[in-house]
Amino acid sequence: MNEEIKETMLDLLCKQAIYGLDEQETKQLGQLEYDGGEGESIDLTVAALGLIDLNTREEMPAHLQSTILAKAEDYFGTQKTAESVIAAPAREIVLSDTLSSKPWFGWLGWAAAAAACVALAVSIFSPRNPTQVAGGPTPSPTQVERLDPAQKRQKLIESPAQVLTAQLGKGNVKEIENVTGDIVWSDEKQDGYIRVKGLPRNDVSKETYQLWIFEENQDPKTPIDGGTFDISSDGEVIIPIDARLKAKNPKMFAVTIEKPGGVVVSGRGKIAALAKRET
Repeated sequence: MNEEIKETMLDLLCKQAIYGLDEQETKQLGQLEYDGGEGESIDLTVAALGLIDLNTREEMPAHLQSTILAKAEDYFGTQKTAESVIAAPAREIVLSDTLSSKPWFGWLGWAAAAAACVALAVSIFSPRNPTQVAGGPTPSPTQVERLDPAQKRQKLIESPAQVLTAQLGKGNVKEIENVTGDIVWSDEKQDGYIRVKGLPRNDVSKETYQLWIFEENQDPKTPIDGGTFDISSDGEVIIPIDARLKAKNPKMFAVTIEKPGGVVVSGRGKIAALAKRET
C-alpha cells in the first residue's frame, strides 16, 4: 500500500470514529480495506499499540467519548452479556457474517487503525496539544520573573541568609569627594551588590571601575577580584558583585580605577571608594 492510499485510509478511519462517514466515503473505505495487505495490518497494529499508551491529563468531553464508543460498538458488533454488565469482565466481540469472512490479519489491521483513531481523538485533549484543549487555547506558561539589580538587592536583604553591610566613602582620588552608598554581601549565597552615588562617568576607552574584596582567607596584597563596571549616568546606580573566587567573611571593599578590562592585581594608585564592614 503506497503512502497516499495509507494516508487516505487513516483519514477515513479517523473521520468514521469521530464524526461518521457518508455513503461515498463508506464505499471508498470499503475498497481500501480490500486493497490492504497482511504486512500493512501488522504495522498498523504496532503503531496503534504505541499510541494507546498516551499519558492524558485532560478528561475527554463526555459527548465525544460516547460518540467514539458508539461508533466502535456499531462497527465491531460488540455485545454485552448480563454477567459482563454486573462483574465488568472482558468484553466478548462478536463479528457479523460480513466481518468474519475477512482474513484474520486484515481485520487485525482494521482494529489497530480504529484504535489509532481513538488514540488520536484522546491526544487532542492531552497536554501534548495544549492549543486544542476544550474551551479554547491554553494560556502560555507564566514567564520567569525578571528582576532588576535594585529588586535583586532587596530580595537578598530580605532573604533568610545572613547579609553583611559596608558603608561606602571616599578613597584617595581627590577629584571624587562626594561618593556615598553601601555594599551588601552574603557568604551563604556568594552574592552581593554595590549601591553607589557620586562616582563620575568613566570613559570606557580609557578606564573602568573595579571592585576588590578583602576577606579572611586572602592575602591583603592580593584581594579577590569582584568584577569591573562602568558608570554611564548620574545619580545612584546598583551593580551586582562578580566575585572571581569564593569570598568568606569580607572585612573591607575597595573600588579602584583601572585600565579597560581590569587588572589581575591592582596598584591601588586610584581608589575611588572604600567600604569597611560594619561591626
